[in-house]
Amino acid sequence: MVQKSHHPAFMRWLVNIAIFIAFIVGIQIYYGWLDLLAPWEDQSPARLCLALALVFSSYWVRSMRVYDYFRDQIQGSFLRCFKLTLQHNLLNNLLPMRTGEISFPVLMSRYFQISILRSVPALLWFRLLDLHTVGALALLIANPFPRYTLPTILMLAAWMTLPALAFWGSNRLKSVLETRAQNRVGSLLLKVLHGMPQESIAFRRTWVWTLATWAVKLGVFAWVLRLFVDIPWSGALLGAVLGDLTSILPVHNIGGAGTYEAGVVAGLLPFGVGASAALAAAINLHLFLLAATLFGGALSLLLKGEAHEDRQVVL
Repeated sequence: MVQKSHHPAFMRWLVNIAIFIAFIVGIQIYYGWLDLLAPWEDQSPARLCLALALVFSSYWVRSMRVYDYFRDQIQGSFLRCFKLTLQHNLLNNLLPMRTGEISFPVLMSRYFQISILRSVPALLWFRLLDLHTVGALALLIANPFPRYTLPTILMLAAWMTLPALAFWGSNRLKSVLETRAQNRVGSLLLKVLHGMPQESIAFRRTWVWTLATWAVKLGVFAWVLRLFVDIPWSGALLGAVLGDLTSILPVHNIGGAGTYEAGVVAGLLPFGVGASAALAAAINLHLFLLAATLFGGALSLLLKGEAHEDRQVVL
């Protein structure tokens, strides 16, 4: 019997491919790729290499977050952890609808024999901290300090307590389940919670690594954005923040085409940048991000760190 081609996953891929092609063609019609890329000729190689090196430093810090979180299981294997981070970043940025996230537990199992029940909760925790940090930066930039009002201060204070509340809540739920979990669902949830931070110092370290990663990454992206459009640092930072926010949310298209630009443009328009100039700057920033991603993926192939001989995914 011939399988039907309208399988939901197949159709989603077709839609994403169609959007990607339409985006590429639309840019050619509206701008012309040669004209769009022309500003790169005015940028010095030294400046671009410095920007690329700083982006890679954020990848290094992100690797330290993973290495520190799983330090009891991957001690002495930082280069392999860096290789894993580069490959996860490559798949995550290129594949649509967050499907690249699946690579993290697979790679953790392949390189370190860490089970899915340990790596998936950790990834969820990382993403919650990422979303929280990007959201906090967006709130801070959109509400400059001189304009703070009491509601703004209360909103920021409440937002900043969310990771601590999540940490406390997960540990509290774990304590309850350890005494009351009598069924399969409760036992599975308990295993998942054991993949979350168990001690306050582990929670704090993960949060610090997250803040450092995003501070470096978004600072560099704001700098690159200002190479293509005349805008204050606050506007460039907001554009970089909202662009990266689309990469965290499940609306991510193939390579982030279109969705990333929409986020950046949304951050630039309130600062008086014209729509056409904002879109051109957003596309060039996105090209820089993709170049760094591809270069990182290529570098990962050169790094030492072979996969474990048993390549089956550990549950």
